[in-house]
Amino acid sequence: MENRIRGAQGQVPLVQNMTVTEGGTANLTCRVEHNDNTSLQWSNPAQQTLFFGDKKALRDNRIELVRATSQELTISISEVSLSDEGLYTCSLFTMPVKTAKAFLTVLGVPKKPEINGLTKPVLEGDHITLTCVTSGSKPAADVRWFKNEMEVKGAKEVNASGKTFTVKSSLRLHVNRDDDGVAYTCRVDHVALTATHEETTQVLEVHYAPYVEIRQSTNVPQEGQYLKLQCVPKGNPSPDPVLWTKDGGELPDMDRMIVDGRDLTFTSLNKTDNGTYRCEATNHLGTSHAEFKLVIYDAPTTPSPSTTSPAPTLPDTTGPLDSKQLNSAVTGNRDPNELKRATDHALIGGIVAVVVFATLCLIIVLGRYLARHKGTYLTNEAKGADDAPDADTAIINADGNHAHAEEKKEYFI
Repeated sequence: MENRIRGAQGQVPLVQNMTVTEGGTANLTCRVEHNDNTSLQWSNPAQQTLFFGDKKALRDNRIELVRATSQELTISISEVSLSDEGLYTCSLFTMPVKTAKAFLTVLGVPKKPEINGLTKPVLEGDHITLTCVTSGSKPAADVRWFKNEMEVKGAKEVNASGKTFTVKSSLRLHVNRDDDGVAYTCRVDHVALTATHEETTQVLEVHYAPYVEIRQSTNVPQEGQYLKLQCVPKGNPSPDPVLWTKDGGELPDMDRMIVDGRDLTFTSLNKTDNGTYRCEATNHLGTSHAEFKLVIYDAPTTPSPSTTSPAPTLPDTTGPLDSKQLNSAVTGNRDPNELKRATDHALIGGIVAVVVFATLCLIIVLGRYLARHKGTYLTNEAKGADDAPDADTAIINADGNHAHAEEKKEYFI
C-alpha cells in the first residue's frame, strides 16, 4: 500500500495548450503514467469542476466526456465562444495534489467586410473615399484592397472592442472615365480563415462626357465606290443618337447618303461628295464631335487585255493616303530601285538592237559594192582558145587576128 502511494505521488499530470476557432470544438486531454486509481479532474478558468473522473460536475450541455481511465481524462467543449478562453487545470488527487495547466485560445472569426462611401453614379473628376470595415476578429484581421485583382494600398486603422478587434481600411480615389466598370474589392485575411477569405466587391459606375472618333470602310475612296463612315462615341450615359453634317450644314443628297443609327453610308461616290463630314454626340454632361475630310479619287481606267497587270495592293492604314503612299499603291508597291534597274535593262537592250541593225546594214551595202566591181579579163589567147581544139591552134588563131588588133584590150565587165 505504501509503495502505491509513493508511485502515485511521483506522477505529474501532462496537458497541452489548445487553439480553437470560435464555434469549433476543443478537446482537453490530461494523462498520467502508472497511476494507481488516483482520480483526475478538469476545472475551467473560473475554477469550476467540469469532470471528476467520469462524473460530470457542471451542467453545461456543450461539455462532454470523451475518455476516462486511471491514466487519462479527456473532455470536449463544443461551440466554443470567446468567453471559454482561459487557463484550464487538470488535477491529480495525490497527497499533495499535483496539477497541470493548459491554456485554451479561442480565435475570433472576422465578419464579412462592408464597403462604405460609394454612391452611384460617380461623376468624372470627383474625389471619393471608400471605407472597408470588419469586426469580431481576434487577433486583429488583415484588410487589403484590390483594383481588378491588382492590389492597391489603403490606410489601415485597428480598434479594440472587448476581446475582439474592429479593423478599418480607407482608400481615397480621384475618379476618371477609366474607373467606369472597375471592381474594387476589400479582402480580409485571418488565421481563423484557413480555407478561404472574406471579401466584398463594389463596381464603380462613372458618368462622363462623350468623346467621338470616325472610322472609314476604305482608305482610298474612288468614284462609284461604296463607302461607310462609322461614328463611334464613348460616354456614360451613352450618347444616342448622333448628328451627321457636311461642311457645317445638312447632308445634301439623302438618296445616296443614308444615315442608319451611327453610320453614314454612301451608295455610290462622286466628286460632289468631297468635303468635311462631322459627327456630333451629346449626353447630359457635354457634347463632343469628330471630323472626317473626304477626298474622292478618280476611278481606275480599264487596261487592254495585253497590258493587264495585277491590281496594286493598297497600304494598310486607317487614315487618308499621302502622295507617297498613293504613288506606291499605283505602282504596285514596287521598290524604286527595282523600277530603275528595269529601266536600265530596257535602255541597254535598245542600244544593242540599234548596233546589230547598223551592222547588218553595213554588211549588205559592202556586199552590193563588191558584186558590182567583180569582172572577167579576156586576152587574145583566150579568144583563140574559143574555137581551137588544142593549145597550138589557139596560139595560131590568136596570131592571125592582127586585123582586129584594136580589139586586143582587156575588158572589165
